[in-house]
Amino acid sequence: MGRRLVAATAALCVLLLPTAAAQGQGGADPERGAQYALSILRLPAAWTRTRGAGVVIAIVDTGVEQRHPDLVDHLLPGTDLVDGDDDADDPNGHGTHVAGLAAAVGGNGEGITGAAPEAELLPVRVLRTDGSGSARTIAEGVDWAVAHGARVVNLSLGGEGLAPALFQNGPLNRAVRDAAARGVVVVVAAGNEAVTETAYRPGVPVLVVNATDAGGAPASFSTFGDPSAVSAPGVDVLSTTPTAPTTRWPSGTDGYETTDGTSMSAGLVSGVAALLLAQGLNADEVREVLVTTARNPDGDPRLGAGIVDADAAVTAGATLHPVAPTIADDAPNGRFAPWLVPLVVVAASILLPAAGLALVRRRAQSPV
Repeated sequence: MGRRLVAATAALCVLLLPTAAAQGQGGADPERGAQYALSILRLPAAWTRTRGAGVVIAIVDTGVEQRHPDLVDHLLPGTDLVDGDDDADDPNGHGTHVAGLAAAVGGNGEGITGAAPEAELLPVRVLRTDGSGSARTIAEGVDWAVAHGARVVNLSLGGEGLAPALFQNGPLNRAVRDAAARGVVVVVAAGNEAVTETAYRPGVPVLVVNATDAGGAPASFSTFGDPSAVSAPGVDVLSTTPTAPTTRWPSGTDGYETTDGTSMSAGLVSGVAALLLAQGLNADEVREVLVTTARNPDGDPRLGAGIVDADAAVTAGATLHPVAPTIADDAPNGRFAPWLVPLVVVAASILLPAAGLALVRRRAQSPV
């Protein structure tokens, strides 16, 4: 009995002590206050349950800046299907902006926090420097991403001069269907044409994302028309950008800029999808949960099912796939919670003397 008490006390103390990993996390991200989208999507509350660890998000786009300090720790080796090499850098700037919204590193003292701050990023360049591209190359990019471990494929293509008709038939629909059949969540931007239109045929397993402004109203430029679409902020959205001159920012940037588009909305929702996948949901469950928990109190058809509610979604996800609570669940951002210190002291003051006394009695009762 005494040994068991001592072991239990030791185990309790070990569990409550901060881990080296938790202590090693960086400070607050300085641009976090400018990220209004995090509050609209209720992401901070969702992060107490899941932060997307272990989930790979493919950014099938113009590439991603390979040395950006807010992305580099999450970047996996990618590919460039435009130039036919392994350098997935971003000469345009669009893909880097989308990548940061999905999974910029959280708590590293740099810039911003992505929607899934512990997910990984797989850059797949399929669009040319001017942002144009072909359906066949994009389809090849989706195939490559799935073959290299992507659990989420982000297609923020609506604002890049690609007509919605591009997606009606042909290789991209085939690639999307194949990805879904392999358990991948495909997230697509609705487009920026300010029209009522459905880019994908009914039954194509994609999650379409419309754009809202900072007040939660439909963005004036957002294409809409899919009743099962969801919405997320897409106006004046701050994210990562290349510092070197690019097509979008010819004079370069300081590493962060705001821009508009359903592309930005899709990047955010891709991150939320990663949070759910990290909870153990499958692709069908992720799409269903995001749609059924979306908020649309006025029934505005321009919002589709409504604005994504990450907190409600991960709460529903925890019901579908419950897991045992851990100490990290009680600690903000996975760090040690100072209020646990008194519990350690009280537990030690009660259990250790009791364990010692039990051991003395046991020895006294043992035959010599």
